[in-house]
Amino acid sequence: MDNREYSVIGAGLGLRRSFMQTIADKPPACVDFYEVAPENWITLGGKMGKQFRALTERLPFICHGLSLSIGSADPLDEVFIREIKDFLRTHQIKLYSEHLSYCSHKGHLYDLLPIPFTSEAVEYVAGRIRRVQDILEQRIAIENVSYYAVPSHELSEIEFFNAVVEQADCDVLLDLNNIYVNSINHSYDPEAFLKAISGERIACAHVAGHYVESEDFLVDTHGAAIVDPVWTLLGQAYELFGTFPTLLERDFNLPAMNELLSEVQTIKKIQNDYQSSRRAIRHG
Repeated sequence: MDNREYSVIGAGLGLRRSFMQTIADKPPACVDFYEVAPENWITLGGKMGKQFRALTERLPFICHGLSLSIGSADPLDEVFIREIKDFLRTHQIKLYSEHLSYCSHKGHLYDLLPIPFTSEAVEYVAGRIRRVQDILEQRIAIENVSYYAVPSHELSEIEFFNAVVEQADCDVLLDLNNIYVNSINHSYDPEAFLKAISGERIACAHVAGHYVESEDFLVDTHGAAIVDPVWTLLGQAYELFGTFPTLLERDFNLPAMNELLSEVQTIKKIQNDYQSSRRAIRHG
C-alpha cells in the first residue's frame, strides 16, 4: 500500500474554531493537513467564514461528517448531501468520511448509535452508501465506530464492517482508538481485528484519547491524551498496510497547542520509523 495515492499525506489535526486564528497566523510545520466536520462550517459566514476559506486555499483539508446517519431507517437527506457536495467542491476537499452508525430516527438523536450486525443491515447500509457516492460523484470513507451494546449480533463487528465496505465499494477510515476501546469493552484481540481490515481500502486513519470508566470499560471521548496501546496499534497498522494519512482527533478538553502538536509529531515519528525500517530492509 505504500505506493497508493492518497488525497492527503502525513499527519493531520482536527481544526477547531478556538485555535483557527493561531493556525491562520502561523500554520504549524508538523501538521500536513486538517480535518473539519462540514456540518459545523457549511453555514459559516462573515469574518470567520472568510478566514476558513483562506485556510482551505492555502492548506490541505479533509471532511469527517457527523449527521449523515447512514444506518437510520429515515430517508437519506439528499438535500443535505448535495450541500456537502457543494462544500467539498468549494474548498477542493477530496476526502469525505462518515461513521458506520446512525444518529436520527424521526428527528436527531445527538448520539452515534450502533447498527445491528446482520446481513440485512449490511445490504441496507451498503445501498445507502452507494447512493451517497452517486450523488457526491466520489467515493467516501466509512469509519469503524465505538459501540457499547449491539441490538442484534448475527455477524461479528469485523465481519459486519468488511461486508458493508465490500458491498458498498467504499473506502475505510480506520479509527485505531475505536478498535482499542471496543477490544476492551467486548473482549477481543485488537491486533486480530486490525489484521482482518480491508487494508487496500484505507484512505485515512484517526487516533484519539478515551475515558477509563473501569479496567474493562472505556468510553470513546476524544477528550484525553492518546494511550500507549493505541500508539502501538498505529505502528502495527503501518507494518501491515504501509503508512497512510493519520489524524489526531481532540474534540473537547483541549490542551495547549504545544500538547496537541506533540501528539501530531508522535504520529509523524511512527510514520518515519516505519519508513526508515522499510528503507533499511530494502538496502540491507
